[in-house]
Order: sequence, then C-alpha cells, then structure tokens
Amino acid sequence: MPRLPTPIPRPDDHTDAPPDSSRFQRLDGAAVRRSAQSLQQRINSRFPDRTLWEVCGEVVGIVDEINAGSGISRRRVRAARVLSRLGMLLIAISLGGAVALAIAQVVSSPGAVGPLDLLPLIETIINDLVFGGIAVFFLFSLPERMERARVLRILHRLRSLAHVIDMHQLTKVPERLERATREEGGMDLDRADLTRYLDFSTEMLSLVGKSAALFAEDTTDGDVLDAVQGIEALTSDMARKVWQKIGIIQQQS
Repeated sequence: MPRLPTPIPRPDDHTDAPPDSSRFQRLDGAAVRRSAQSLQQRINSRFPDRTLWEVCGEVVGIVDEINAGSGISRRRVRAARVLSRLGMLLIAISLGGAVALAIAQVVSSPGAVGPLDLLPLIETIINDLVFGGIAVFFLFSLPERMERARVLRILHRLRSLAHVIDMHQLTKVPERLERATREEGGMDLDRADLTRYLDFSTEMLSLVGKSAALFAEDTTDGDVLDAVQGIEALTSDMARKVWQKIGIIQQQS
C-alpha cells in the first residue's frame, strides 16, 4: 500500500491563496482546454455528420480566450489602468501643490491674514480635497468596472452557448427511436448512438460550467461570482434533464 503524502505545514502568516506545492486547489485552464478538445475529437469521430462537434469547438475557442486573457477589451482595460493611475497622480500633485501654496502664503504673512480670513481658505481646501478624493476613487475603480464588464460579456456568451447545446439535444427524445427516418420524424440514430449523443451533451454542458468557473479563480467580485454561479446552476439543471432521457432509454432497452 503506497504511503500517503504528509501535508506540508504552512506558516501562521500565510495568505489565503493555495500553496505553491498544491496542484489540486486551483482549476487548471490548460486541463479544461485539453478536456474540451478531447471531447470535440470524440464527437467528431462518432458523429462527423452532425454539428455538435462544431459547438464543442466554440467551447474550445472560449477556453482559449479565457486562458490567453487577450483581446481588444483586455487591452482597453490595461490602457485604462495606466491612464487612471496617471490621472490619480496628477490630481494628487495638483491638490498637494494648491494646499502647499495656500499654507506658504499664510506662513509668509501671518499678520495679513486674520482668523475670519482663514475660514474661506479652509472651506476651499476642504472642498478641493473632497472633490479630489471623489475623482481619485472614480479613476481607481474605473479599470475594475471595465474588467467586470469584460468578464460579464464572456460569461454571457457562455450562457448563450449552454442554451445552444441544450437546443441540440432538445429534440433527441426516446419516443423518436421508434421512427425509422428523419422524414418520418426519426433521428437516424439507434439506441446506443442516441445515448452517446446525449452523454456528449452532458459533458459539454459540464465543460461550459468549468469554463465559467475559471473566472472565479482570481476574483472576489460579487457580480462575477453570481454570474458564474448562475451558469453552473443552469448547466447542472440542463444536464440533469438530459440524464433523465438517458435513464428512460436505458429502461427501455
């Protein structure tokens, strides 16, 4: 019997990220890609005349896009992050310079400025700091909002892809096995082929859920996590209905 590996203790001040020695606490995008490509090849080998393997190719393409982290939207987010940091720096320099000049003027001529004269100056400084802080917060959160919008657009594509997969299996019902040809309402599939077709559909739905989960690896954004959870629940419900069909087919055999 092989010896079980001893877990490596982590220091008390470690981060919440998975340890470097762990290979099983993160979803590997390359592994998801290999699974999707393998599924595409299996579908193409079994059903080369049907478009289900092309749909699986769309899954592979989206996984590649997620893993690469590239594209026009991604470049815009990076450019916005650089420009926002520059804008924050300019605002901080401007506010600091204005406050420093005001203080220098008061210090250089303390007798010329009375207590009542200081009130408008203090009010102006406070207003500048408040509006400057609002501008800094807006610029700081702008790249994050753009990144959230980019991720949600891709998640929307995954949700649409799940519905496309569901449409492909929607008409594959056990009752049509009794009909011979498509002209008679059949599917040109025997019991084994229909079971395999539906099984491929469940695997593809699972891969769509795993592709969405790749976005949850490096974010704590509530909107993104809710969207990912919604896609996982959607694909699970769709796969459950497909497995009900498979169960009916197996009972009839």
